Amino acid sequence: MGLYLPNNYTNLLGSEENTEKAIKAVKDMFQSNLSAQLALLRVTAPMVVLSGTGINDDLNSIERPVRFPIKDMGEQKAEVVHSLAKWKRLKLAEMKLEEGRGIYTDMNALRPDEDLDNIHSIYVDQWDWEKVISEKDRNIEFLKKTVRRIYEAIKVTENKLYVEFPQIRPELPDDIFFIDSEELLQRYPEMNAKERENAITKEHKAVFIIGIGGKLSNGEPHDGRAADYDDWDLNGDILLWNSVLDRAFEVSSMGIRVNAESMMRQLRERAQEYKADLYYHKKLLAGELPHTIGGGIGQSRLCMFLLRKAHIGEIQSSIWPEDMREACREAGIKLV
Repeated sequence: MGLYLPNNYTNLLGSEENTEKAIKAVKDMFQSNLSAQLALLRVTAPMVVLSGTGINDDLNSIERPVRFPIKDMGEQKAEVVHSLAKWKRLKLAEMKLEEGRGIYTDMNALRPDEDLDNIHSIYVDQWDWEKVISEKDRNIEFLKKTVRRIYEAIKVTENKLYVEFPQIRPELPDDIFFIDSEELLQRYPEMNAKERENAITKEHKAVFIIGIGGKLSNGEPHDGRAADYDDWDLNGDILLWNSVLDRAFEVSSMGIRVNAESMMRQLRERAQEYKADLYYHKKLLAGELPHTIGGGIGQSRLCMFLLRKAHIGEIQSSIWPEDMREACREAGIKLV
Protein backbone atom coordinates (compact mmCIF):
# COMPACT_ATOMS: atom_id res chain seq x y z
CA MET A 1 0.00 0.00 0.00
CA GLY A 2 2.87 2.42 0.73
CA LEU A 3 2.77 5.15 3.36
CA TYR A 4 -0.64 6.86 3.57
CA LEU A 5 -0.96 10.22 5.32
CA PRO A 6 -4.58 11.07 6.13
CA ASN A 7 -5.60 14.71 5.88
CA ASN A 8 -6.04 16.61 9.15
CA TYR A 9 -5.13 13.60 11.29
CA THR A 10 -5.82 14.01 15.01
CA ASN A 11 -4.50 11.83 17.80
CA LEU A 12 -7.73 11.47 19.77
CA LEU A 13 -5.88 10.39 22.91
CA GLY A 14 -3.60 13.41 22.99
CA SER A 15 -0.54 12.49 25.02
CA GLU A 16 1.69 9.43 24.70
CA GLU A 17 0.80 8.62 28.31
CA ASN A 18 -2.90 8.34 27.45
CA THR A 19 -2.07 6.22 24.43
CA GLU A 20 -0.04 3.79 26.54
CA LYS A 21 -2.89 3.54 29.07
CA ALA A 22 -5.37 2.87 26.27
CA ILE A 23 -3.14 0.21 24.68
CA LYS A 24 -3.00 -1.65 27.98
CA ALA A 25 -6.77 -1.33 28.39
CA VAL A 26 -7.42 -2.79 24.93
CA LYS A 27 -5.04 -5.70 25.44
CA ASP A 28 -6.34 -6.55 28.91
CA MET A 29 -10.00 -6.32 27.89
CA PHE A 30 -9.76 -8.12 24.58
CA GLN A 31 -7.80 -11.15 25.70
CA SER A 32 -10.20 -11.59 28.60
CA ASN A 33 -13.18 -11.34 26.23
CA LEU A 34 -11.57 -13.71 23.71
CA SER A 35 -10.76 -16.28 26.38
CA ALA A 36 -14.36 -16.22 27.64
CA GLN A 37 -15.89 -16.44 24.15
CA LEU A 38 -13.80 -19.42 23.01
CA ALA A 39 -12.95 -21.18 26.31
CA LEU A 40 -9.21 -20.60 25.94
CA LEU A 41 -6.44 -21.13 28.49
CA ARG A 42 -3.42 -18.83 28.34
CA VAL A 43 -0.10 -20.61 27.75
CA THR A 44 3.51 -19.59 27.25
CA ALA A 45 4.87 -19.91 23.71
CA PRO A 46 8.31 -20.00 22.10
CA MET A 47 9.85 -17.17 20.12
CA VAL A 48 12.21 -19.58 18.33
CA VAL A 49 11.87 -23.11 16.95
CA LEU A 50 14.39 -25.51 15.41
CA SER A 51 14.90 -25.22 11.66
CA GLY A 52 13.99 -28.19 9.49
CA THR A 53 11.12 -29.49 11.64
CA GLY A 54 8.27 -27.94 9.66
CA ILE A 55 6.92 -26.32 12.82
CA ASN A 56 7.46 -22.72 11.74
CA ASP A 57 4.86 -21.09 9.54
CA ASP A 58 6.46 -20.38 6.16
CA LEU A 59 3.72 -17.87 5.24
CA ASN A 60 3.83 -17.59 1.43
CA SER A 61 6.99 -19.75 1.21
CA ILE A 62 9.11 -16.81 0.07
CA GLU A 63 9.69 -14.94 3.34
CA ARG A 64 13.05 -15.50 5.02
CA PRO A 65 13.05 -16.43 8.71
CA VAL A 66 15.71 -14.98 11.01
CA ARG A 67 18.10 -17.93 11.59
CA PHE A 68 21.01 -18.45 13.96
CA PRO A 69 23.17 -21.34 15.27
CA ILE A 70 22.99 -22.56 18.89
CA LYS A 71 26.46 -23.03 20.41
CA ASP A 72 25.53 -25.67 23.00
CA MET A 73 23.54 -27.73 20.49
CA GLY A 74 26.33 -28.40 18.03
CA GLU A 75 25.57 -25.26 16.01
CA GLN A 76 22.11 -26.60 15.21
CA LYS A 77 20.06 -23.92 13.49
CA ALA A 78 17.06 -22.25 15.08
CA GLU A 79 14.78 -19.60 13.63
CA VAL A 80 12.51 -16.87 14.97
CA VAL A 81 8.88 -17.80 14.42
CA HIS A 82 6.72 -16.24 11.71
CA SER A 83 3.65 -17.45 13.57
CA LEU A 84 2.68 -20.36 15.80
CA ALA A 85 0.03 -21.96 13.59
CA LYS A 86 1.53 -25.45 13.76
CA TRP A 87 3.18 -25.22 17.19
CA LYS A 88 -0.23 -24.64 18.81
CA ARG A 89 -1.65 -27.83 17.35
CA LEU A 90 1.31 -29.79 18.66
CA LYS A 91 0.79 -28.16 22.05
CA LEU A 92 -2.87 -29.16 22.15
CA ALA A 93 -1.90 -32.77 21.40
CA GLU A 94 0.64 -32.64 24.21
CA MET A 95 -1.87 -31.16 26.67
CA LYS A 96 -4.62 -33.62 25.64
CA LEU A 97 -7.33 -30.97 25.95
CA GLU A 98 -10.89 -32.12 25.33
CA GLU A 99 -13.09 -30.90 22.46
CA GLY A 100 -14.37 -27.37 22.94
CA ARG A 101 -11.32 -26.16 24.87
CA GLY A 102 -8.24 -24.41 23.59
CA ILE A 103 -5.27 -22.16 24.26
CA TYR A 104 -4.11 -18.65 23.45
CA THR A 105 -0.75 -17.01 23.77
CA ASP A 106 1.22 -13.84 23.09
CA MET A 107 3.09 -14.46 19.84
CA ASN A 108 6.08 -12.23 19.05
CA ALA A 109 7.69 -12.66 15.64
CA LEU A 110 10.12 -11.05 13.24
CA ARG A 111 9.30 -10.78 9.54
CA PRO A 112 12.17 -8.85 7.92
CA ASP A 113 10.72 -9.21 4.41
CA GLU A 114 7.60 -7.15 5.18
CA ASP A 115 6.99 -4.06 3.04
CA LEU A 116 6.89 -1.35 5.69
CA ASP A 117 3.86 0.96 5.65
CA ASN A 118 1.04 2.12 7.94
CA ILE A 119 0.02 -1.39 8.94
CA HIS A 120 3.12 -3.56 8.35
CA SER A 121 6.14 -3.77 10.63
CA ILE A 122 9.05 -6.18 10.84
CA TYR A 123 7.87 -6.84 14.41
CA VAL A 124 4.64 -8.83 14.66
CA ASP A 125 2.68 -9.27 17.87
CA GLN A 126 -0.57 -11.17 17.96
CA TRP A 127 -2.82 -13.32 20.07
CA ASP A 128 -2.32 -16.77 18.62
CA TRP A 129 -5.14 -19.14 19.57
CA GLU A 130 -6.10 -22.74 18.84
CA LYS A 131 -9.05 -24.88 19.91
CA VAL A 132 -9.80 -28.61 19.76
CA ILE A 133 -12.86 -29.49 17.68
CA SER A 134 -14.52 -32.69 16.50
CA GLU A 135 -14.30 -33.97 12.96
CA LYS A 136 -17.98 -33.15 12.42
CA ASP A 137 -17.20 -29.49 13.24
CA ARG A 138 -15.03 -29.17 10.14
CA ASN A 139 -17.64 -27.16 8.23
CA ILE A 140 -18.51 -23.61 7.20
CA GLU A 141 -21.24 -23.14 9.80
CA PHE A 142 -18.88 -23.94 12.67
CA LEU A 143 -16.32 -21.56 11.16
CA LYS A 144 -18.93 -18.77 11.00
CA LYS A 145 -20.04 -19.41 14.59
CA THR A 146 -16.45 -19.03 15.78
CA VAL A 147 -15.93 -15.84 13.74
CA ARG A 148 -19.07 -14.34 15.31
CA ARG A 149 -17.70 -15.07 18.78
CA ILE A 150 -14.40 -13.35 17.97
CA TYR A 151 -16.25 -10.39 16.47
CA GLU A 152 -18.35 -10.14 19.62
CA ALA A 153 -15.15 -9.99 21.68
CA ILE A 154 -13.94 -7.09 19.51
CA LYS A 155 -17.27 -5.24 19.83
CA VAL A 156 -17.40 -5.65 23.61
CA THR A 157 -13.86 -4.28 23.82
CA GLU A 158 -14.79 -1.29 21.66
CA ASN A 159 -17.81 -0.52 23.87
CA LYS A 160 -15.84 -0.85 27.11
CA LEU A 161 -13.12 1.38 25.66
CA TYR A 162 -15.74 4.06 24.97
CA VAL A 163 -16.64 4.10 28.67
CA GLU A 164 -13.03 4.84 29.67
CA PHE A 165 -12.14 7.05 26.69
CA PRO A 166 -15.38 8.73 25.49
CA GLN A 167 -13.59 10.58 22.69
CA ILE A 168 -13.31 7.21 20.90
CA ARG A 169 -16.82 6.49 19.69
CA PRO A 170 -17.90 2.98 18.64
CA GLU A 171 -18.04 2.42 14.86
CA LEU A 172 -18.53 -1.30 14.39
CA PRO A 173 -21.87 -2.64 13.08
CA ASP A 174 -23.94 -5.11 15.07
CA ASP A 175 -23.12 -8.05 12.79
CA ILE A 176 -20.25 -9.23 10.62
CA PHE A 177 -20.94 -9.97 6.93
CA PHE A 178 -19.78 -13.25 5.35
CA ILE A 179 -18.80 -13.71 1.72
CA ASP A 180 -16.89 -16.40 -0.16
CA SER A 181 -13.77 -15.27 -2.03
CA GLU A 182 -15.14 -16.67 -5.33
CA GLU A 183 -18.44 -14.86 -4.84
CA LEU A 184 -16.50 -11.68 -4.12
CA LEU A 185 -14.55 -12.13 -7.36
CA GLN A 186 -17.77 -12.56 -9.34
CA ARG A 187 -19.24 -9.45 -7.73
CA TYR A 188 -16.22 -7.29 -8.66
CA PRO A 189 -14.54 -9.08 -11.60
CA GLU A 190 -12.76 -5.96 -12.83
CA MET A 191 -10.99 -5.36 -9.49
CA ASN A 192 -7.88 -6.92 -7.97
CA ALA A 193 -8.10 -8.69 -4.59
CA LYS A 194 -7.32 -5.64 -2.43
CA GLU A 195 -9.76 -3.48 -4.36
CA ARG A 196 -12.45 -6.13 -3.85
CA GLU A 197 -11.72 -6.16 -0.13
CA ASN A 198 -12.04 -2.38 0.03
CA ALA A 199 -15.31 -2.37 -1.88
CA ILE A 200 -17.07 -5.03 0.21
CA THR A 201 -15.73 -3.77 3.54
CA LYS A 202 -16.67 -0.15 2.83
CA GLU A 203 -20.22 -1.35 2.20
CA HIS A 204 -20.59 -3.64 5.24
CA LYS A 205 -17.94 -2.24 7.66
CA ALA A 206 -17.13 -5.69 9.10
CA VAL A 207 -16.54 -8.64 6.76
CA PHE A 208 -15.24 -12.20 6.87
CA ILE A 209 -13.93 -13.44 3.51
CA ILE A 210 -14.10 -17.25 3.30
CA GLY A 211 -11.68 -19.35 1.28
CA ILE A 212 -8.13 -18.04 1.03
CA GLY A 213 -5.16 -19.88 -0.45
CA GLY A 214 -6.69 -21.95 -3.24
CA LYS A 215 -7.01 -20.77 -6.83
CA LEU A 216 -10.21 -18.98 -7.87
CA SER A 217 -11.87 -19.08 -11.29
CA ASN A 218 -9.43 -16.42 -12.54
CA GLY A 219 -6.54 -18.81 -11.82
CA GLU A 220 -5.26 -16.85 -8.82
CA PRO A 221 -5.78 -17.22 -5.05
CA HIS A 222 -7.49 -14.35 -3.26
CA ASP A 223 -4.36 -14.09 -1.10
CA GLY A 224 -1.40 -16.22 -0.11
CA ARG A 225 -1.72 -18.86 2.60
CA ALA A 226 0.58 -21.73 3.55
CA ALA A 227 -0.54 -25.16 2.36
CA ASP A 228 -0.03 -27.08 5.59
CA TYR A 229 -2.11 -25.49 8.35
CA ASP A 230 -5.38 -23.89 7.15
CA ASP A 231 -7.86 -25.82 5.05
CA TRP A 232 -8.28 -23.38 2.15
CA ASP A 233 -12.00 -24.17 1.90
CA LEU A 234 -12.59 -23.53 5.61
CA ASN A 235 -10.55 -20.43 6.44
CA GLY A 236 -10.66 -16.68 5.99
CA ASP A 237 -9.82 -13.16 7.14
CA ILE A 238 -11.67 -10.70 9.38
CA LEU A 239 -11.69 -7.24 7.77
CA LEU A 240 -12.92 -4.02 9.40
CA TRP A 241 -13.47 -0.67 7.69
CA ASN A 242 -10.75 1.70 8.90
CA SER A 243 -12.16 5.22 8.77
CA VAL A 244 -8.76 6.80 9.50
CA LEU A 245 -6.98 5.06 6.60
CA ASP A 246 -10.13 4.89 4.44
CA ARG A 247 -9.57 1.24 3.55
CA ALA A 248 -10.27 -2.36 4.55
CA PHE A 249 -8.19 -3.38 7.54
CA GLU A 250 -7.33 -7.01 8.30
CA VAL A 251 -7.23 -7.82 12.01
CA SER A 252 -7.28 -11.61 11.91
CA SER A 253 -6.41 -14.59 9.73
CA MET A 254 -7.94 -17.86 10.91
CA GLY A 255 -9.46 -21.14 9.90
CA ILE A 256 -10.25 -24.77 10.48
CA ARG A 257 -6.97 -26.62 10.14
CA VAL A 258 -6.05 -29.22 7.56
CA ASN A 259 -6.67 -32.90 8.03
CA ALA A 260 -4.36 -35.43 6.36
CA GLU A 261 -6.36 -35.43 3.12
CA SER A 262 -6.63 -31.67 2.66
CA MET A 263 -2.99 -31.09 3.63
CA MET A 264 -1.70 -33.50 0.99
CA ARG A 265 -4.04 -32.03 -1.63
CA GLN A 266 -2.80 -28.53 -0.90
CA LEU A 267 0.85 -29.57 -0.76
CA ARG A 268 0.47 -31.17 -4.20
CA GLU A 269 -1.07 -27.97 -5.56
CA ARG A 270 1.99 -26.07 -4.34
CA ALA A 271 4.44 -28.83 -5.40
CA GLN A 272 5.56 -29.17 -1.75
CA GLU A 273 4.97 -32.88 -1.19
CA TYR A 274 8.49 -33.11 0.30
CA LYS A 275 7.12 -31.53 3.48
CA ALA A 276 5.29 -34.77 4.25
CA ASP A 277 8.60 -36.07 5.65
CA LEU A 278 8.96 -33.27 8.22
CA TYR A 279 8.27 -33.76 11.93
CA TYR A 280 4.96 -31.86 12.17
CA HIS A 281 3.58 -33.29 8.94
CA LYS A 282 4.44 -36.88 9.88
CA LYS A 283 2.52 -36.52 13.14
CA LEU A 284 -0.51 -35.12 11.33
CA LEU A 285 -0.46 -37.89 8.71
CA ALA A 286 -0.14 -40.50 11.47
CA GLY A 287 -3.31 -39.20 13.14
CA GLU A 288 -1.45 -37.98 16.23
CA LEU A 289 -2.79 -34.40 16.16
CA PRO A 290 -6.34 -33.33 17.10
CA HIS A 291 -8.76 -31.61 14.74
CA THR A 292 -8.50 -27.89 15.51
CA ILE A 293 -9.55 -24.40 14.55
CA GLY A 294 -7.26 -21.48 15.19
CA GLY A 295 -5.81 -18.20 14.07
CA GLY A 296 -3.96 -15.03 14.90
CA ILE A 297 -5.36 -11.66 15.93
CA GLY A 298 -2.97 -8.76 15.59
CA GLN A 299 -2.39 -7.01 18.91
CA SER A 300 -0.90 -3.81 17.50
CA ARG A 301 -3.37 -3.98 14.60
CA LEU A 302 -6.40 -4.22 16.89
CA CYS A 303 -5.09 -1.44 19.15
CA MET A 304 -4.42 0.70 16.09
CA PHE A 305 -7.98 0.21 14.84
CA LEU A 306 -9.77 0.70 18.16
CA LEU A 307 -7.67 3.74 19.14
CA ARG A 308 -8.14 5.32 15.67
CA LYS A 309 -4.41 5.54 14.96
CA ALA A 310 -2.98 6.22 11.50
CA HIS A 311 0.21 4.14 11.80
CA ILE A 312 1.10 0.92 13.61
CA GLY A 313 4.26 2.71 14.79
CA GLU A 314 2.04 4.76 17.12
CA ILE A 315 1.31 1.51 18.98
CA GLN A 316 4.55 -0.48 18.90
CA SER A 317 8.25 0.33 18.98
CA SER A 318 9.96 -0.91 15.82
CA ILE A 319 12.40 0.12 13.10
CA TRP A 320 11.25 2.53 10.39
CA PRO A 321 12.99 4.28 7.48
CA GLU A 322 14.02 7.79 8.47
CA ASP A 323 12.09 9.36 5.59
CA MET A 324 8.93 7.60 6.83
CA ARG A 325 9.50 8.94 10.35
CA GLU A 326 9.96 12.46 8.98
CA ALA A 327 6.87 12.30 6.76
CA CYS A 328 4.79 11.01 9.67
CA ARG A 329 6.14 13.69 11.98
CA GLU A 330 5.12 16.43 9.52
CA ALA A 331 1.61 14.90 9.29
CA GLY A 332 1.18 14.88 13.08
CA ILE A 333 1.77 11.12 13.41
CA LYS A 334 4.24 10.43 16.21
CA LEU A 335 5.97 7.05 15.83
CA VAL A 336 7.12 5.43 19.05
